[in-house]
Amino acid sequence: MVLGKVKSLTISFDCLNDSNVPVYSSGDTVSGRVSLEVTGEIKVKSLKIHARGHAKVRWTESRNAGSNTAYTQNYTEEVEYFNHKDILIGHERDDDNSEEGLHTILSGRHEYAFSFELPQTVMELSIEWTILVFFLQSPQAGTKEKTLCCWFCTSGPISLSAKIERKGYTPGESIQIFAEIENCSSRVVVPKAAIYQTQAFYAKGKMKEVKQLVASLRGESLSSGKTETWNGKQLKIPPVSPSILDCSIIRVEYSLMVYVDIPGAMDLFLNLPLVIGTIPLHPFGSRTSSVSSQCSMNMNWLGLTLPERPEAPPSYAEVVTEEQRQSSLAPLGACDDFERALPGPLFAYIQEFRFLPPPLYSEIDPNPDQTTDDRPSCPSR
Repeated sequence: MVLGKVKSLTISFDCLNDSNVPVYSSGDTVSGRVSLEVTGEIKVKSLKIHARGHAKVRWTESRNAGSNTAYTQNYTEEVEYFNHKDILIGHERDDDNSEEGLHTILSGRHEYAFSFELPQTVMELSIEWTILVFFLQSPQAGTKEKTLCCWFCTSGPISLSAKIERKGYTPGESIQIFAEIENCSSRVVVPKAAIYQTQAFYAKGKMKEVKQLVASLRGESLSSGKTETWNGKQLKIPPVSPSILDCSIIRVEYSLMVYVDIPGAMDLFLNLPLVIGTIPLHPFGSRTSSVSSQCSMNMNWLGLTLPERPEAPPSYAEVVTEEQRQSSLAPLGACDDFERALPGPLFAYIQEFRFLPPPLYSEIDPNPDQTTDDRPSCPSR
């Protein structure tokens, strides 16, 4: 029996991360080896490797149609992104059962290499990616206010303003929250913040949604007339799956909810959308809110690099021709009113230095400060 002689069949990949898990992106080449160890000679039709990328959703709903009648409805949908097959041994046909159609594998351990390329993400215009990057870097902000009423009694408003520096983050990064909460009501309220993940599944015109808490934080309780300010309060993003925004049957979205917990009433909240990715927008680690760092990051994402050192200025000959310089030294004819008003020696001095070449450009100061021993010393205080 062939299966009885197969001792092991394993697949290994050439590219592994620190967690010993193969991770790839669109356009990457997936390569590795299939290891087959048999205890005796066997004959096989073929040995194939099949790689398939697809999204699939499926769920079941039970409903009561009447007092004693119930039925179950299944919802399923699938989208295929790529389908690749490699024939490592044998041929494509599986209906050839003749001896000539079989391949002999001798006893021992055998390795068969495979390699294929993942499909590239389609980008119609490079500017679309630039717009996406600026979209993810754009600040998110909002303001809301709520007045509490109880019968004929109306208390003062509760106001909430919140802002985050950008929209795009990766797991492990911390969101800096800038917020101001003012409590003019008669109740004690608590400002809070939370990250929520929303999963949506679509099949046969039906949608199923699942929302779950990812991370949260709590501020100080605010009594009547108090105000609390968050100057970059940090909420760390735990290890979560990235956002899925381009699939027709599965959608994964994230949002940051900054809200005020009001006892006995509906909470006052702001929803700030987030996009969780796998590659940081800012590869240098921490990101400051300074204008210079934001400018340099934008330049890097646009594919532009700033020179580390300034370039030397153009040579004098490239700017002023010899003909221009000689013409400036020619005898002067009629002068305008401004030139006539200048004293003779001063005007001659100006003309003498017109179009003269500047000093040679150098990164080293040609006249460094000279220190001498007879230099007067500063009196001690």
